[in-house]
Amino acid sequence: MTDRIVSWHANPSKPRYVPLAGAVDAHCHVFGPMAEFPFSAKAKYLPGDAGPDMLFALRDNLGFSRNVIVQASCHGTNNDATLNAIAKSNGKARGVAVVDPAISEAELAALHEGGIRGVRFNFLKRLVDDAPKDKFIEVASRLPAGWHVVIYFEADILEELRPFMDAIPVPLVIDHMGRPDVTQGPDGADMKAFRSLLDNREDIWFKATCPDRLDAIKDGGAGDPWDAFASAVAPLVADYSDCVLWGTDWPHPNMETEIPDDGHIVDMIPRIAPTAALQRKLLIDNPMRLYWPEELG
Repeated sequence: MTDRIVSWHANPSKPRYVPLAGAVDAHCHVFGPMAEFPFSAKAKYLPGDAGPDMLFALRDNLGFSRNVIVQASCHGTNNDATLNAIAKSNGKARGVAVVDPAISEAELAALHEGGIRGVRFNFLKRLVDDAPKDKFIEVASRLPAGWHVVIYFEADILEELRPFMDAIPVPLVIDHMGRPDVTQGPDGADMKAFRSLLDNREDIWFKATCPDRLDAIKDGGAGDPWDAFASAVAPLVADYSDCVLWGTDWPHPNMETEIPDDGHIVDMIPRIAPTAALQRKLLIDNPMRLYWPEELG
């Protein structure tokens, strides 16, 4: 049997930064447990179990109130593990699913009832074998009211994806800012291209997430404390404060080296959002608008 990957810190530190009451971790995942929720036969990695009990314990330790659980690629289009975690959250979690484009309206309605509020389209070649753009556009046109599409891609295919994103008829959320090279700085080519995307439509959001991935030593960064990430991303958060989200990315899928301390990841928040007003938008106002709009009156 292939060794299972444990990609999370065994004993994350308590962050120095205390999140605002009601703060949302708007990008995290669950893995299994495999005995109850098997991984996809097409999965490119086989993680250790990281179920809802672990996620919610981390949430409480880090000082957050809610989670948005994003379906991990290792579970394919079977969203049962994500739905199980939402069901166990006592209303403190919502989710983003990965679906077969042939999904029926009844199945979409059942996902909505289970707390799903969006679908994710993954264009990372190392994680997925096929990303059928035409079928993705079709299913996006059939989503329940209030849903959005999350897109995960790397910076080198941004321009290639622009026509596809323009054709999506619901709000867009871009995972991890489209993975720019943060070592280029805030005015680098990748950030300029991403700003152009954000300026292209009013209903586009992004996640200022994953310093551990984008400022990793193996990718030319300096690693923790991720100074290049802070320098490159803080101006983006300031300039697009009404459409930015934040999350831990726990349990950090498929990271076998440089496993991050989640307490340190939380301590990145005041470095990219230095004022209380920015932190409130990042952690409360923006994710609540997307995932719990019914609670905003």
